[in-house]
Amino acid sequence: MTAVPTLPPSDGRPELVVLRAIKLGDLLVAVPALHALRRAFPGHRITLATTAWLAPVVELVPDVDVHLAQHGLDHPIAVPAGVVDVAVNLHGAGPESGQLIDALQARRVIGHGAPDGPEWQHDVHERERWAGLMTAHGMPADPDDVSIAVPAVPAVVQGAAVVHVGAFHGARHWPVDRFAAVVRGLVERGHQVVLTGGADDVERALAVAESAGLDDAAVLAGRLDLQPFAAVVAAASLLVTVDTGAAHLASAYGIPSVVLFGPAPPEAWGPPASGPHVVLTDASVRRGDVFAEDPDPAILAVTAEDVLAAVDGLGVVPAVRAPSADR
Repeated sequence: MTAVPTLPPSDGRPELVVLRAIKLGDLLVAVPALHALRRAFPGHRITLATTAWLAPVVELVPDVDVHLAQHGLDHPIAVPAGVVDVAVNLHGAGPESGQLIDALQARRVIGHGAPDGPEWQHDVHERERWAGLMTAHGMPADPDDVSIAVPAVPAVVQGAAVVHVGAFHGARHWPVDRFAAVVRGLVERGHQVVLTGGADDVERALAVAESAGLDDAAVLAGRLDLQPFAAVVAAASLLVTVDTGAAHLASAYGIPSVVLFGPAPPEAWGPPASGPHVVLTDASVRRGDVFAEDPDPAILAVTAEDVLAAVDGLGVVPAVRAPSADR
């Protein structure tokens, strides 16, 4: 699915437009709400107005028919006024998103504070927030219903322990030497390990590989587009990551994960408690500045030993044994 600049011509179905113009993790925590919308409006064409670079993952959300490129809230949603039957605000409850939704002049608006809508709550998990919004509007939603489709593209590696070293901001960075210690521990346990991250994380990933004694071929950071990356996570035996979109992909595919939290509280962004996931952090020292350039004390409180103990607690058996494990 390609992100389009304007709403395509009608295909005869009533139009339903959803606003959620943020990043990968933000999209994935809204999946339970999107599932509920599809169940409630099976005959509508559902258009998701969200960030264009998310197109490969939007394609994996079967509830969405059209991906409309929406770069933040500083420009209108590219839909003519009056053609939308249902407009849904899954972005927020502030005036900026509200004005964009109001400008659509939809027959029905679904959002916080809208007719029959719940009041905005600050201390609630994001999945529960949006699932709860749907339920309040008569569309029962399960906040743990996070599944998305597995990419058709084959994973470049099957059954690996994926260690995701990247994060958008320094506040979520975990030290290279600790990642390396975790990698060594995983290899000692028989896992084949690959290192993932974005283009900005290649240097960190190479440093982890060098310190851990991994070949550079194990570094996938900067080499995978979103769908191939999602395929690697979907085929993994385990994911170790900081609080990023990678963690939400593991949740979507039910892959055992150990997630390290820094400035953001896991009570708002953590994986489903019902899944094979472990959260590690220390809320007592959390600074909470998500845009800081240095790591939050809450993530620095997590040691490599903590991570390996969490891996052992998950009971993950290596799906693909590392070469060194047979020596």
